[in-house]
Amino acid sequence: MSTIPAVPGTTALDPAVAARLKRTADGLLPAVAQQYDTGEVLMLGWMDDEALHRTLTTGRCTYWSRSRNEYWVKGDTSGHVQLVKSVALDCDGDTLLVRVDQTGAACHTGARTCFDEDVLLAGDR
Repeated sequence: MSTIPAVPGTTALDPAVAARLKRTADGLLPAVAQQYDTGEVLMLGWMDDEALHRTLTTGRCTYWSRSRNEYWVKGDTSGHVQLVKSVALDCDGDTLLVRVDQTGAACHTGARTCFDEDVLLAGDR
């Protein structure tokens, strides 16, 4: 069953946190997932207020799928779970950094990260 992203203020997300978020026109924030102990950038997902609330309260990353128009918890179907270690909001309030302990691949292609396959520039300049 599809749902639509939660309207700000309609979830249990702390109103003080929600007030600091600068969302896209469709109510979403980019969320960068990073391996907590190595700093490896794993993937980019999208969260609305409800996905952020679920991430903060369950300890597992919940994202909003823009293509399927539904919430998804990383690892529920693949087993490649993201256990949340910390969540930070950037200085502009428009991007989340979610530090996780990643089990297995983060990318839907089976790669460890979503950034391994198509390097546009490598090495020092």
